[in-house]
Amino acid sequence: MKLNIQNETSRLRAVVLGIADSNGPVPAVEDCYDPKSRLHVLDGTYPKEEDMIAELDAAAKVFEKYDVKVYRPKVIENYNQIFTRDISFVIEDKMFVANILPDREREIDAIEHVWSQVEKVNRIRLPDHCHIEGGDVMLWNEYLFIGTYLGADYSKFITARTNLDAVNAIKDLFPHKIVKAFNLRKSNTDPYINALHLDCCFQPIGTDKAIIHKNGFLNIEDFNWLINFFGKNNVFEIDEKEMFAMQSNVFSISEKVIVSEVNFTRLNTWLRGKGFTVETVPYTEIAKQEGLLRCTTLPLIRD
Repeated sequence: MKLNIQNETSRLRAVVLGIADSNGPVPAVEDCYDPKSRLHVLDGTYPKEEDMIAELDAAAKVFEKYDVKVYRPKVIENYNQIFTRDISFVIEDKMFVANILPDREREIDAIEHVWSQVEKVNRIRLPDHCHIEGGDVMLWNEYLFIGTYLGADYSKFITARTNLDAVNAIKDLFPHKIVKAFNLRKSNTDPYINALHLDCCFQPIGTDKAIIHKNGFLNIEDFNWLINFFGKNNVFEIDEKEMFAMQSNVFSISEKVIVSEVNFTRLNTWLRGKGFTVETVPYTEIAKQEGLLRCTTLPLIRD
């Protein structure tokens, strides 16, 4: 397989889509990896397996409509395998196996049938001290945007998934790229302020536009840089409740086609007003685990 990912929006040809089959029991509060899952466990509203299967199947049908090759992880019994973006990501023709939470290592084994098709020289795993997950990595042509957390209390946050060591390692591997790191706001307990990954508060779309949540960034300079980079008229700003609903976490099939959640009325209206084709799917149950469309997809090949 010849991988090719240069940006977030070129025409998609192949993707790994997560699965919810045999997703396992409702986790204990202390075993939750993010504050939104924790909230729904406490409230008794944690998503049901059958509902999440239906939502992922709806996404798969959209990919089928656009003739996208879809790979799925092999089913591991009683194991959460929904968020494929966490476990791997592609930069240009290189496939990275993410250094993820130790409890989730088996998820990587479940996509062995995918990465085994990639030349060994193009399969990369960073050293153990480099923490990184795909939700923090965004390609935008000559730019590489990476979400991180730079606080001295990094180790205290289960929601801090990408560290500066990983950012520097990526810089070394891609010296021809302009690597821009963004310091994200983290919380282990409050999902209304926690930016679990960069795609929880920002995502570029089309050729020159973006969705952004200002408070996801710890440094106002980072937010202002993005506004200046894309231009204020090209940015759709989402508020705290919309960030909680994961409205920056849509997914581009092409520069003109975006897959979005059916209930994102304000966003979807804006997108259509800007000339995008918006394919809507139900994803509210999956969103209860603090991830949405971008989190459940691992793009392998774009034009």
